[in-house]
Amino acid sequence: MTDATTTQTEQTEQTLTDQLSLYRVGLYAVLLTLVGFFLAPIEAGLVTSFKTTTAVTETVSYMPPGPEGFTLQKWETAFDQLLRGLINSFVFAAPATVISALLGSMTAYGLTQIDWRGQIPLLALLIAGIFIPYQAVLVPLSRIWSVYIPLGDLLWFVWAILGISDDYGRLMALSISHIAYGIPICTLLFRSYYKSMDIDMIEAARLDGASVRKIYQRVVLPLSTPMFAVVLIYQFTQIWNDLLFALILLSSSSSPAAPVTLILSGLGVAQQGLDFALRMSGALLTALPTLIIYILFGEEFAEGVAS
Repeated sequence: MTDATTTQTEQTEQTLTDQLSLYRVGLYAVLLTLVGFFLAPIEAGLVTSFKTTTAVTETVSYMPPGPEGFTLQKWETAFDQLLRGLINSFVFAAPATVISALLGSMTAYGLTQIDWRGQIPLLALLIAGIFIPYQAVLVPLSRIWSVYIPLGDLLWFVWAILGISDDYGRLMALSISHIAYGIPICTLLFRSYYKSMDIDMIEAARLDGASVRKIYQRVVLPLSTPMFAVVLIYQFTQIWNDLLFALILLSSSSSPAAPVTLILSGLGVAQQGLDFALRMSGALLTALPTLIIYILFGEEFAEGVAS
């Protein structure tokens, strides 16, 4: 190899190295910009929640407060005012999430692993239910739970025994509404998962004489853990953050059964103006349960999404 050829090869390698370095620099710059874009509102909300009212007006929103402007009082106030709503939200969101996921799993199992007439029309109805917007059912929903099935009046003896307000009948109605509204999307997610499931174990169980119920309990259900993680996270987030149904069925944040989103909508509002620090601390406090759910089921969620 001549000296000229060697020099040309070295120049080509140097050019490729420079181009690769520029590509990486550009890639990292774009990634850092995106990270900053998505984290900036969270950072601003977090530092604002630790500021006094005076510090909120005298400092830039994304800058941390100084020693004189730092306080934990906003978090304490937000926790005191939202504690009732956090408990109520967990009371109606947890069973609604689990029941809708379980019913969706069983419905999807019946639509994929069992042959019977009427599957296609029922599946079409379920898929159509996914596309019904919340706004379209607000009036019928309100009439059903207030006129035809007033759970607060029908179950008066339950509230009397428990010593709680009959407003919790409306909270039960809210939970049932979310179960009914969540079954279509849960069924669709589980159906996609079951369509790709290896049926060898199911066929083996059938040959051994296992019934449809036993196959579901002992084969299908244990294999559904990743998809259950996906559905539980999705449903819990949707139900926990719901405000529209809660506003229609419970209407007032002063109700003892009001969920946390309803109370949060009026938190920090006064005639003197908005208490931004209190509202930010309340918003972050309200978001904590969904964040905990993501952390607990994150590995199963990734596995379920990948499958």
